[in-house]
Amino acid sequence: MDTSITRRVLLLNGCKTIAGASLLSSVLAACGGSSSGEGSTTQKLQYWALNYQPKGANQTGKLTDGAVTAYQKAHAGTTVEITGYTGDSAGFTKVTQAVRGGNSVDLFRIPSDTLPLLVKQGLVTPIDSYLTADDKADIYPNLLEAVTFNGKMYAWPLWVPPVGMYLNLDIFKERGVEVPKDDWTYDQFVEIAKKLTFTRSNGTKVYGYTGAVDPDIVNTWPFIMGDGGVPLSTDHKKYTFNSPESISGLQKLVDLALKYKVTPPDFGTQSPTDIMTGFGGKKNYAMYSEPSGSSSSYKQMGMNFTVKAMPIGGLGKPLTTGGIGLIAVAKLDDEGKVKAAMDLARYLTGTQVGTDVPGYYLAPGARKSVKVDDPISLFSPFVSYTQLMPIIPEWEQIRKLLHTQIQNAIFGKASPSQALNAPAKEIDSILAGAD
Repeated sequence: MDTSITRRVLLLNGCKTIAGASLLSSVLAACGGSSSGEGSTTQKLQYWALNYQPKGANQTGKLTDGAVTAYQKAHAGTTVEITGYTGDSAGFTKVTQAVRGGNSVDLFRIPSDTLPLLVKQGLVTPIDSYLTADDKADIYPNLLEAVTFNGKMYAWPLWVPPVGMYLNLDIFKERGVEVPKDDWTYDQFVEIAKKLTFTRSNGTKVYGYTGAVDPDIVNTWPFIMGDGGVPLSTDHKKYTFNSPESISGLQKLVDLALKYKVTPPDFGTQSPTDIMTGFGGKKNYAMYSEPSGSSSSYKQMGMNFTVKAMPIGGLGKPLTTGGIGLIAVAKLDDEGKVKAAMDLARYLTGTQVGTDVPGYYLAPGARKSVKVDDPISLFSPFVSYTQLMPIIPEWEQIRKLLHTQIQNAIFGKASPSQALNAPAKEIDSILAGAD
């Protein structure tokens, strides 16, 4: 798992599975585990897994192998062949072409912004008929909504890495600053950040806050959206990020750099890796916003840190941003294979797999019943109010236009109003051209 939502890769952790017992299989379905009941049917499934390397060559390889081994043990008639693909353009092209080929993929991990295109091309199978009432009650409603197109749901939500605020507790102690409560506001955050921006006796500069600004990430967007602004209308037909709410939200982000001066000089151009080093190693960033991935690294380092919800903005209630990991089932002619693939997808996104494979979930699960390990568990409360980016094929193009304008505002080259109004016509044109 990527340490941040920095890249599209960022796309995580009951009941006991007992093979051959149909009654218990029904019970397992209610627990989010396997519901196959097809133990006597021989099936071979092709599963394509993002970032998978065979024979335990990486963490994803170890966890995926463990999950598939556990599933096969409970389903004696099913064998699963795993194919890995990389989280870059070449990898996404590879899996997309394989799905279009129609004979080498049964189910696959999928980036959310690839899903609508495959839906449009009729290459994935809706999951509606395979969702039990317990599935629907367990999976967060905002995540099921995210995979719904034209009234049908097309993928099993796996996990959500929400953006949270990392706090370096050593710096808080160094300055005698009290750790904020979970419901802190933007104004309270600013006051804390100001106290944590200082120069040490050895000349080292310490900054109260930073965050990566990049076209592929939304680590600072909770500030922009915290007053109630959203990038597009609910039907994805119109650009709306130039609303008063969005402009005031961007102003709050810009003020951190230009008015309150609690950010480093290169704020807006820093890489996630540089920020991690400054936060964990050099200890010259007291707070920064990022998804859950890095938290496990900091724990392994023995670092004294915690994570809080993003400060509450003008909306008056908690809000954060994040991505979503999905598993989809390809369009298949064999109904028995579709059922088997759906059953495996349910297992790989359910609660039982977290029991069978400790550490399987590398981000908070998409189900309320999924329990993840500390410190990833610190992010679990954020899932229910995580705002996902529009899942449309045009979003990659749109987000790049927005990134340039957000940087312009941070650098003082444009006001927040000018920055968010600048791409309006071009984005509306892009949306108008979408089928």
